[in-house]
Amino acid sequence: MAQNIYDDPEFFAGYSRLRRSVEGLEGAPEWPALRAMLPPVRGLRVVDLGCGFGWFCRWAREAGAAAVLGLDLSAAMLARARATTADPAITYRRADLEDLDLQEAGFDLAYSALALHYIEDLPGLLARLRRALVPGGWLVASLEHPILTAPGRAGWSVDAEGRRTWPLDGYAREGPRVTDWLAPGVVKQHRMLGTTLNALLGAGFALTRIEEWAPTEAQVAERPELAPECERPMFLLLAARLPTGPA
Repeated sequence: MAQNIYDDPEFFAGYSRLRRSVEGLEGAPEWPALRAMLPPVRGLRVVDLGCGFGWFCRWAREAGAAAVLGLDLSAAMLARARATTADPAITYRRADLEDLDLQEAGFDLAYSALALHYIEDLPGLLARLRRALVPGGWLVASLEHPILTAPGRAGWSVDAEGRRTWPLDGYAREGPRVTDWLAPGVVKQHRMLGTTLNALLGAGFALTRIEEWAPTEAQVAERPELAPECERPMFLLLAARLPTGPA
């Protein structure tokens, strides 16, 4: 089973105070770029992997999705999602993405925001998603950029002149990283960029867009706290699609 850090009271309290938790999708600076990667969702059956508070589930329904299934391992996250959703076409279910069981060809679009870097068996998850998506189905996802996950607990360092740097030691050493983010002992899975992309290709997906996201000058002007994030990409944004016919 994946680590269920979001049900840790200290972590959940800290996460609930984040701007993206308070303001939803509009509070996530990468959302405009991620939204641009989505296909038209009207009429689609959507599964949200790591749905959290359900912000994307509700957005998808407002954009015309036929039905949305939100999956998360955290009971606390799902409780908040259910409390803020009044739409019978949205279903929330507790599930471990490491051992996902979805209806075959039951979905047109799989979406995941900042969850895949917690998954140890990414190829296994992608294989299960391939079975769950219809031919021509989409996967659109964001995850922490591997430059961000590589250092682990060390995180930022500060040189003699007070400049922050982000060390790349251990980038080629893949595997779990333990970080102290919102609470001590958060486990994330570090993979090189090529490993993630090759896992998608190996599962039969065709990549349609890749973006190594960092804030724009306009975003930094509006939110100065994002300025340090210009030093390296924060997120990896991916859009991929299955073939429309037999391989």
